[in-house]
Amino acid sequence: MTAAPPTPRAVEEAWRRVQLARHPQRPRTMDLVSRIFDDFVELHGDRSYRDDPAIVGGPALLEGRPVMVIGHQKGTDTDSNIHRNFGSPHPEGFRKAQRLMRLAEKLGMPVVTLLDTAGAFPGPAAEERGQAEAIAASIKQMTALQVPIVAVIVGEGGSGGALAIGVGDEVLALENAVYSVISPEGCASILWRAPEKAPEAAAAMRMTAADQLELGVIDGIIPEPEGGAQHDPDATARALREALLAALGRVTRVEPEALLMTRYARLRGIGVVNEAEVEPLRPVDDGTLRQRIGRLLRVPGAPRRPRWSEVWPSGDESTDNEGGA
Repeated sequence: MTAAPPTPRAVEEAWRRVQLARHPQRPRTMDLVSRIFDDFVELHGDRSYRDDPAIVGGPALLEGRPVMVIGHQKGTDTDSNIHRNFGSPHPEGFRKAQRLMRLAEKLGMPVVTLLDTAGAFPGPAAEERGQAEAIAASIKQMTALQVPIVAVIVGEGGSGGALAIGVGDEVLALENAVYSVISPEGCASILWRAPEKAPEAAAAMRMTAADQLELGVIDGIIPEPEGGAQHDPDATARALREALLAALGRVTRVEPEALLMTRYARLRGIGVVNEAEVEPLRPVDDGTLRQRIGRLLRVPGAPRRPRWSEVWPSGDESTDNEGGA
């Protein structure tokens, strides 16, 4: 049974949320960090290749509690967007995030991640340096991290670029944030061969925070000021701060072993699997090996070994091996 197409109202609402998540004045990760955390110290580099400005992170204090903050960073104008690569990380960005996660685990600090990217950078240089491996390694590391993790989608959570730092014991989202495996434009280009179908794709993918909560992908929605976070970044930061304190209060009380089990169960519980009853297959008499080979070769009866004259005709069959199969 196919799902009914989204209504025009649903299409309009989904696309409005996408536009708000991408709003150029929407508060970025560093805007929120400066309003929520104290004594943030940014750490740089992946200790292998270079520092990726699209990923920022470092230790900070949240109401006196040490935490490790990691997030995507978009720019606010043309120059800063070019410097930050529009928030699309290279492999070294994800490897920097992994380095900070290992440091947090060593020091026993909870990890807070802030997601805001259209996706990982898909250029040739990134692929040559192992983009897919870096994303997979980051996800793998987060699933086994023995400290609490709270992930928050603060803007656009797109594709593997968001998933790479999106594993959490609790995953939250701002009210107008979106979360999806691909951008609406990319989805429309694949399904309809028409990027202008992006609003319909946004509704069909159910990428808004409300949809993601209903699907069980996220655990809670953080309210935004009327009209979007860009109208009052301070109020947005206060709401996010309260949500982080509440979430950390819940997950930090859990022992590491139980925390890992719960995290695994949460990931395995996303989505619905339907198993239909299937009648067991009846045993079939396939016959002899000779008959099975004959059917496989589409030869009626038993297969016959070809004569040499049939394989290599020479006009002289006196030397052929006349033996049958």
